[in-house]
Amino acid sequence: MSHACNICNKEFKCLSHFKRHYRIHIGEKPFQCEICSKAFACKSNLRKHEKYHENVRDYLCEICKKAFYQKSDLDRHSIVHTQVKPHVCVFCCKRFSSKGHLSEHYRTHTGERPHACDVCGKAYSDKNNLMRHYRTHTKEKPHSCDVCGKAFSLKDSLMRHHRTHTKEKPYPCDKSHVCDICNKEFKCLSHFKRHYRIHTGE
Repeated sequence: MSHACNICNKEFKCLSHFKRHYRIHIGEKPFQCEICSKAFACKSNLRKHEKYHENVRDYLCEICKKAFYQKSDLDRHSIVHTQVKPHVCVFCCKRFSSKGHLSEHYRTHTGERPHACDVCGKAYSDKNNLMRHYRTHTKEKPHSCDVCGKAFSLKDSLMRHHRTHTKEKPYPCDKSHVCDICNKEFKCLSHFKRHYRIHTGE
């Protein structure tokens, strides 16, 4: 005897599997985390979630010994060691090891900026750039010079400042092009312009 879903017509031999599937359609989540109250449709998903609170990492990478909560996380990580990059950009053919990295890269082509500042509305394609931008509002300066104690909101700014102490000149012509959005430096003007298009969506 099989159990058919009257919404999507998928069939299940086991009644418990059918019930678990049906909860996806009706939005029922009877399994709740006792620590943070997050709810799940499936008990096994609750158990996976609880591992984050318990800090239980059962899945160990045999190469670098890094541990993970879930096997799927370990599988994604393993690609780093194999150098396999199965995800290809349809615009420029650049390859990526994870789908998430490919999605971030796509925004350099589409100009999409899904991460918006809730203070001023300025939007960014990358979440890290948004977090750096927030510091212009909070005035937070987490990066301090270990020589003179001067603090900076961006690590790149600290590194640039540090050269005033070391007298280091990383650019032979002693001239660099600095991005006013993320403070990244470029020796070559053409490289700077190419980088800047990532922010402007041009």
